Amino acid sequence: MPTKTKDIAKFINGELIGNGEVLIDGINGINEAKKGELAFILSSQALELVKSTQASCIVVPKDLNGDFDKPIIKVENPSIAFSRVIEVMMPGRIPHPKGIHPTAVIAKDARIGQGVSVGPYSVVESGVSIGDNTVIYPFSYIGKNAKIGKNCVFYPNVTIREEIVVGDRVIIHPGTVIGSDGFGYDVQQNGTHIKIPQLGTVVIEDDVELGSCVTIDRARFNKTVIGKGSKIDNLVQIAHNVVIGPNCVVAAQCGIAGSSELGRNVVFGGQVGVSDHVKVGDFVMAGAKTGIHKSYPAKTVLFWYPARPADKAREQIAAVGLLPKLFERVRKLEAKIKELEK
Repeated sequence: MPTKTKDIAKFINGELIGNGEVLIDGINGINEAKKGELAFILSSQALELVKSTQASCIVVPKDLNGDFDKPIIKVENPSIAFSRVIEVMMPGRIPHPKGIHPTAVIAKDARIGQGVSVGPYSVVESGVSIGDNTVIYPFSYIGKNAKIGKNCVFYPNVTIREEIVVGDRVIIHPGTVIGSDGFGYDVQQNGTHIKIPQLGTVVIEDDVELGSCVTIDRARFNKTVIGKGSKIDNLVQIAHNVVIGPNCVVAAQCGIAGSSELGRNVVFGGQVGVSDHVKVGDFVMAGAKTGIHKSYPAKTVLFWYPARPADKAREQIAAVGLLPKLFERVRKLEAKIKELEK
């Protein structure tokens, strides 16, 4: 439904400059937007885009100044504001399935909340409870006695093993597996491996989002934990008994070994590796491909393999780049020494 610019500004707590009666009936990128659509820019350096776009209204940073021929809405964070606008103006942009499909297999004693949707060929085992308005897409599996919260979305081919606990508003993308056995074996004298039983569980707290093909192993004892509000990217492996604190961000292809702990608001770039039994403090940041083999305190910025504080890593990387010149200089000095020795 078309929305007036003054109403959009009020909803996102922005400062409207220009005509508040302009109707907006769509959202688009700054370069692609047409008349009647809303766009946004992240930086005040993008003034030329504001002037050239066909959008009828633009959400901009507070520090953007100038004369404009169209309404603009100034906000602290345009990206966050834009996300809120999308929630209001395009609430049905992803049309989730509705109801219980006749091919879904649901145990008689499973407790299914109000407004729950279960897609074709999904399986819900005995003892499962699913909170109100949760959506389970086709070909998913919810194991025995698992507890699923309210307003969750599980996309196709999600596997939740037995006894797993998932909080409210959790989003899980296709192919993710929660609750596989931890990777644990004892070695016998003859070299063969004996499987160590994995008796624990996994707890996914509220407002977590897990990307595609994430694997989170159940604990040997007790639980593996993904803290409230954490976001895990595609193809991440989280081993048994790992504890990830609240509001962490872990990018694609990271691997976190058993019994390691991440504090709150930890940020890992792609392909970061963490050894077992390591403790990473609150607000630690690690650049892509960093190898963390020991514990680090809060607010450390890490890089390289093995990990070291980023400023030291940069110095060492720069020094490595100078080695060819150093070798050439040494060869020349050696040649001069040999001439002097003749």
